[in-house]
Amino acid sequence: MKLLDAYPLITAENVAAQRDFYVTHFAAEVGFEANWFVYLVLPAADGRALAFMTPDHPSKPPGPEPFDSKGMILTFQVEDAATAFAALTASGAEITYPLADEPWGQRRFMVRDPAGVLIDVVEQTEPAAGFWERYAVKP
Repeated sequence: MKLLDAYPLITAENVAAQRDFYVTHFAAEVGFEANWFVYLVLPAADGRALAFMTPDHPSKPPGPEPFDSKGMILTFQVEDAATAFAALTASGAEITYPLADEPWGQRRFMVRDPAGVLIDVVEQTEPAAGFWERYAVKP
């Protein structure tokens, strides 16, 4: 099988609000849009994407139910988390976890989109000395 594309498809009540959020805060571009579906291309060199559809979409088979904001986190890796944090804060994004330097080697913060999806915005940093040794998988 040759995979041509892969992206999460999240059911959300208001795909226009989802579109506007990702276009405004993450410079996404609309790749395709209908009144019940939007496919967004994220600003990465390889054309990463995500899509949203309404619960009453006309495609078959039916489903899934609207996203309940549990059990899913989208991670967006950036070059500079502090700059991204300042930009998202200034543009009114709902910050759900403040900018923090984590001992496992990330500077990160989290925002929530209009459908309730958590977005973990991360910058890779040097982990604290010895942090990963206690979690190493032993053969």
